[in-house]
Amino acid sequence: MDINSTSLIPLHQTSTRKRLDNKRETICIFGTGDFGRSLGMRLLKSGYPVVYGSRDPKNTTLLPSGAQVFSHAEALNTSKIIFLAVHRENYEFISALSDQLDGKVLVDVSNNLKMNEYPESNAQYLSQLVPKADVVKGFNTVSAWALQSGSLDASSQVFVCGNDNRSKQLVMDVARSIGLTPLDQGSLLAAEELEDYPLQLFPMWRLPLYITAGLTVFFFLYYVVLKVIYSYVVKNTDQTYLIMISIPNHVFPIVSLILLGLVYLPGVIAAFLQLYRGTKYKRFPDWLDRWMLCRKQLGLVSFAYGFLHVFYSLVKPLRYASYWSQVNYVAYQVQKNTTSELKMEWAWRGDLFYAFGILGFFVFCLLGVTSLPSVSNTMNWQEFRFVQSKLGHVTLLLCTAHAAVLGWNKFLRSTRYKWGLPPGYMLSMVIPCIVLILKLILITPCVDRMVTRIRQGWERRRNDSGNLKV
Repeated sequence: MDINSTSLIPLHQTSTRKRLDNKRETICIFGTGDFGRSLGMRLLKSGYPVVYGSRDPKNTTLLPSGAQVFSHAEALNTSKIIFLAVHRENYEFISALSDQLDGKVLVDVSNNLKMNEYPESNAQYLSQLVPKADVVKGFNTVSAWALQSGSLDASSQVFVCGNDNRSKQLVMDVARSIGLTPLDQGSLLAAEELEDYPLQLFPMWRLPLYITAGLTVFFFLYYVVLKVIYSYVVKNTDQTYLIMISIPNHVFPIVSLILLGLVYLPGVIAAFLQLYRGTKYKRFPDWLDRWMLCRKQLGLVSFAYGFLHVFYSLVKPLRYASYWSQVNYVAYQVQKNTTSELKMEWAWRGDLFYAFGILGFFVFCLLGVTSLPSVSNTMNWQEFRFVQSKLGHVTLLLCTAHAAVLGWNKFLRSTRYKWGLPPGYMLSMVIPCIVLILKLILITPCVDRMVTRIRQGWERRRNDSGNLKV
């Protein structure tokens, strides 16, 4: 009877072999700074043996317990994967280890102090210093804090790039095993972009914040002219106190409504552009692409300004000036022995104003909540599109109606145009009204059907004579 050779191995030897097979390979780290120590601690917790290569192997006071410390040359002999956690200006020692790094994976985790500081990326420079090593760029977008906290309070994405696919896969396996999410960014040419990424300060927020700052400053000065300077010049009254509460409470809703209109304006422009071209297979202009990419940020800033408007509106009646006006009005009626009758027009106007504002802000809150990754990840595309597009336009309609009811028929009175300047609410409604009118055209059955066909791949072509052809 044939007997399998593995059956002759005693059970205790088989279990020992399994434990050896499951043991993780040793990871070497050059650099004992904050990042090197945090990375070593995370690797040790995940079951990796960790060896540090240091200029001073005797100085181990700050290193995590369980790790070993050797000189650079000795540490290289223990591992196939080496994490280089030192700055570029300290790369000189690595050239002397070029032969020992032959065939090993060298992971560069460095970042620079400013963008475009050197003509090439640190990883490309490192590959020139040690051409025999397989240099991989990675872990530079993860902070020491993220490694220490277990990625609970920070991003867990790890961008990886390199010319050798096997080496990249080894580094990505290490990232997965310690609870991070690796993303392959291609060859080492992408290292420059990866090194610039941590240095960018809110890259997707820059344009929305510039727009918001510009609109805020403009409308603040606009209302200072209308409320403060005009009153001082024409009526010789001091109303500078309005700068603190009243004027900001005009500026916040105006800027919020304009920004909300700017969120949905590029979408309707893109739809009309596709209708004009008769195809979806042509790129949008760069300015439109950039505009569409920052719509979420524009919406969040608009929501923040709307929130400020709500709080300022709640505080407004508590001000001394409001209290004084109410008391003064009551005293005037007592003195004249008169009472004011209920005006149904004003009653309807006030209730409509608050109703549209409350409903608009409620739907706006739904948009804000669904924009959170933790919520949007639980929704399918159809649900997310319904909330962000359909309910988004409903929000824009309600908020525009809120502003329109505020103005009511004031635009017909010449006295409202101080020095010929229109009230701020009229300016705030221009972009939202344009968006709503264009959207109304797009949702008509004939136009909507054509847009849907184009977005499903249909193209309108021209024949040799230049005439349109389906």
